[in-house]
Amino acid sequence: PADLDTTQRELFDKMMATVLPWADETGFDSTDNTGRFIGPFNPALLNPAMTSASAVLLLSEREHTSLSPRLREVVILAVGAVWQSEYELYAHTAAARKAGIPDDAVRALAQGGIPDELGPEEKIAAELTRQLSSTHRVDETLYMQAEKHFGTKGLTDIAILAGIYHAVCATLNLFEIPAPR
Repeated sequence: PADLDTTQRELFDKMMATVLPWADETGFDSTDNTGRFIGPFNPALLNPAMTSASAVLLLSEREHTSLSPRLREVVILAVGAVWQSEYELYAHTAAARKAGIPDDAVRALAQGGIPDELGPEEKIAAELTRQLSSTHRVDETLYMQAEKHFGTKGLTDIAILAGIYHAVCATLNLFEIPAPR
């Protein structure tokens, strides 16, 4: 932290006040044993202006989404599984468990599966996210099912959430950021 410029230091302090408590409450590590950030939080400091702008989108998505916490975690894990992003899967495995998704279902989602333990809407969201993330298209039958369950607002919310986590996973994989051991 002593080596950060003023803008980086402001972002660092903001993340210490928000990210650290959220991660601790959720059950994953956002810092190492020396207090240094791990995960996507160090690369976030490389461009504080861009990170601050993207944080507004992330926080707005959480506040204005029509998706339940469980459904959000299903989508996030489906994106993380496509990217095989270690830290993302590590952090959101904890978040999914906190949202009430059973351990077996969390493991299956993180491996790219669609677990039987999920509810019908959650299965549709997982498959929709997986198809969109891996083929960049969704077949018509699945789209119609998803539109019936989520409406166009819900589909928009899924697309925006998936997009946010594609960016997070891209950052994590670009910098080869592992899950803590």
